[in-house]
Amino acid sequence: MALSEKEVRHIALLSRLQLSDEEVRQYASQLTDILDYVKKLQRLDTEGVEPMISASGSGSVFREDKPRPGLPREAAFESAPSHDEEYFRVPPVIE
Repeated sequence: MALSEKEVRHIALLSRLQLSDEEVRQYASQLTDILDYVKKLQRLDTEGVEPMISASGSGSVFREDKPRPGLPREAAFESAPSHDEEYFRVPPVIE
């Protein structure tokens, strides 16, 4: 399934990307290759194959999420350029 340059430009517009003509041609080719590979994968028989969390089958590699004490306020303020008793002071970002 070959993607046209017009389709690539539309995808770039939706993604808020500015692409040169050369990049459009390059991405058209690369995206076509990706879609062709996905089409090939869709033809595989996956009947009876159990879903997996990861391709290696080792399960989650993340540690268990346990609450623990945070950084004391005084320690956090030590490296802050400006603060008062409760908050970091930062320059205004909205005028």
